[in-house]
Amino acid sequence: MSADACRASGTDLPRGDCGPFWQVLAEDFDGDRVPLGAFGDCDHRVDTSAAYCGGLRGTYRDNWWAYPTGWRDTANDRGRDVVGVYHPEDTVSVGPAENGDGRMYIRMWRPADGGPVHAAAVVPRAVMQMRYGKYSARIKVTKLAPGYKSAWLHYGGGCEMDHPEGEWTGDLTAFHHPCGGGEQSYFPGSDDWTEWHTVSTEWTPGQVRFFVDGRQVGHDTRDVPDRPLSWVLQNESALQGPGAAPGSSAQLDITWVAAYAYGWK
Repeated sequence: MSADACRASGTDLPRGDCGPFWQVLAEDFDGDRVPLGAFGDCDHRVDTSAAYCGGLRGTYRDNWWAYPTGWRDTANDRGRDVVGVYHPEDTVSVGPAENGDGRMYIRMWRPADGGPVHAAAVVPRAVMQMRYGKYSARIKVTKLAPGYKSAWLHYGGGCEMDHPEGEWTGDLTAFHHPCGGGEQSYFPGSDDWTEWHTVSTEWTPGQVRFFVDGRQVGHDTRDVPDRPLSWVLQNESALQGPGAAPGSSAQLDITWVAAYAYGWK
């Protein structure tokens, strides 16, 4: 049985409240398809809970936002030879896999003639600018290539919690960067992004806990954020190792996402 608050033992999307957490998002991607191109026109009320992508319709417009086309990824500030630019319109889609399972697909790629990686950061609107909570997803890298990574994070005001993070060819890890500085905490979770994993972050007053496949892999109480932050499912060009080769691509599949508020009821 899982050690997290929901005590979920299976791989299906958990539904309902658990422990001190009240579920505010349960998305299994089994509804409408979202073709490439729909995650466009996202430059509206950016970084607020009112942000939206003009290309989306229905519940996806209500529930999802993405970093707009043209925003630069982290590698641009790290002196990397290969950097990325966010392009949700040609990297993010939703539809059934061959087995019928609904998934969100994050397919990043680099043009054959070089240039920046096309990166993707998607944001569940239900938990934008929310303080505390539980954040879970089930993910798998289904196409691997060097030069691509994830850093799903809460950050702001000198605080940062990352889970999962890592180059897709390396380890899946969690990090906590205490507010105002101090040594970061590093928690290994898995050595293989190409297997299905359920990842969860539980953020409560004074502590953060990280889980992989129901197992607690990290816990920190040092200067944990106490301010509202957004959960950003950030996928971008690598910060370590080789950069993405021209003409390469890599893909992360998300089969469900669940998020919970803390202490609202």
